[in-house]
Amino acid sequence: MEDHLRPLLAKFRTKSKQASFQWLEGLREALCLHRVVIYCRRSKELAIRTGQCFLLNGFIFLGSILILRSVIIPMLGWILPEQCPDNHLGEVCPYGLTLGFYSFLRVGLVQLFYVFWFYPMYIFSFILSTLWYNDIAKHGFFALGKDEHSGPEKNSSADKPSDLEGIMLGIAEQFYSILLLSFFFLQVYVTGFIPYIGKTVSFLLLSWMYAYYCFEYKWNLSGLSLDKRLDFFESNWAFFAGFGCPCVISTFLFSPLVSYGVMAILYPLFVLTATGSEADKIITLPRRKWTGFGLGRLPIFVVADYLSLRVLSLFPVSSHQKLKD
Repeated sequence: MEDHLRPLLAKFRTKSKQASFQWLEGLREALCLHRVVIYCRRSKELAIRTGQCFLLNGFIFLGSILILRSVIIPMLGWILPEQCPDNHLGEVCPYGLTLGFYSFLRVGLVQLFYVFWFYPMYIFSFILSTLWYNDIAKHGFFALGKDEHSGPEKNSSADKPSDLEGIMLGIAEQFYSILLLSFFFLQVYVTGFIPYIGKTVSFLLLSWMYAYYCFEYKWNLSGLSLDKRLDFFESNWAFFAGFGCPCVISTFLFSPLVSYGVMAILYPLFVLTATGSEADKIITLPRRKWTGFGLGRLPIFVVADYLSLRVLSLFPVSSHQKLKD
């Protein structure tokens, strides 16, 4: 029995080492933040857009949260104290106001800050930052100074038809991509409720989702078709899990609003590191060490893909049938 299991254990150890190696390579690529400085020096427009993201999400958004927590809330606690100055607990305080009313008024004023400032600011920041991320990726892509692209990006745009059918197919791909990532995000949310392992699985899925988001800008600009993106991504799942790991850490360390602000600052940096990453070379080059032990394709998006195709089946057959092909 042991002789029968020994080859399987050896293969498992080899695959584990390969997956760990690719995970570390993905993490290292994500942390190559020196590329941001290089690209910003090459492109003035990129430096401006990146600076605007820092100003809006760091200085204004996170700065407002810092002021609320370190200045406004303590000030309200001083003006509307939890205890009367003469320690009459539960008794009537000066001006005939009870401690319960003080507490209610203090909480109500804080909620007004959220309703009339933070939530509108969050929506405004989300919309504007989404537009800026696309500009950042575009300027970073051209700051690379490359006319040709290697790996899966090479000559991919030449395969796409340029007539009306190609335009319609491109729109269908974009719609499918939105559906796919929306259902995948729903999957991440649901898995978070699984007992014991939910948080770990959710962290892994979020790492893949953020990694896909970061590389999608580059793939769009390269003209890489959707099926090739998914094939490349799922075939190198360990690398992209490592790349997306630092993107997700902030969402687990802070409160939702703070984590959004931190992520909104870091995300464009990871988009730029993804734009400058030669992921295909990094993944392919060391494979000579692992001859015969490829990791294989992991169907990361299989559930989201099934649900997306079910939605697309409600539309004319020609659209979703070409996507499946």
